[in-house]
Amino acid sequence: MATVELYLVRHGQTYLNKYHRIQGWSDSPLTAKGIADAKRAGERLAKIGFAAAYASDTTRAQNTAKNILAANQAPVALTTEPAFREENFGYFEGLDTGLTWHTLGTPVGLDSFNAMIAKLTIEKTKDMFHAQDPFGDAEDNDAFWARVQPGLDHAIAAANDGDRLLIATHSTTIRSIVSKYSDIDVSVPVDNGSITKLTVTDGQYKVNYYNNTTGQVK
Repeated sequence: MATVELYLVRHGQTYLNKYHRIQGWSDSPLTAKGIADAKRAGERLAKIGFAAAYASDTTRAQNTAKNILAANQAPVALTTEPAFREENFGYFEGLDTGLTWHTLGTPVGLDSFNAMIAKLTIEKTKDMFHAQDPFGDAEDNDAFWARVQPGLDHAIAAANDGDRLLIATHSTTIRSIVSKYSDIDVSVPVDNGSITKLTVTDGQYKVNYYNNTTGQVK
């Protein structure tokens, strides 16, 4: 049996996070708080000997990963992996989060992103965004997984038994992975700099913990 451990870290706070704007495939720099988020995650993961490290091709994820690796006892090169991007929100990117969630959710009796996920599931929420995007650019659930799963498969296939992998990624990406492979309630938001761990044994995924924000991690 081959076992690989995945440590998924949400990037630190960005300026678009601070201003409550939808980010998705768009990008913005880490704030001072965001850099602190990343450094705090690095301190908590300092004793984890990573065999490989991945980040999406956004600067916010890459800079988060670099801060984590700077504190790690077994530094490794960072691999950029577009598969680990955030969900593509298409037309809605850059818009005010509260207004957008309210506009999309109110017709079905839901007034927040978390409420939509709780009621509709995160998978059907992606499909709703896609259906409401006048340009058709927002990813539906199938398009999202056609991108993300091969990235996970490639990282795991490149690992050896017992390896621990760092993946610096994004809120909805983490929520979607956890939703697919567990019964955990992913309507609970993922905090900037939080750590989510999965163990993959011969292709079978287990979520060890989700959105861990305090204390030493194993």
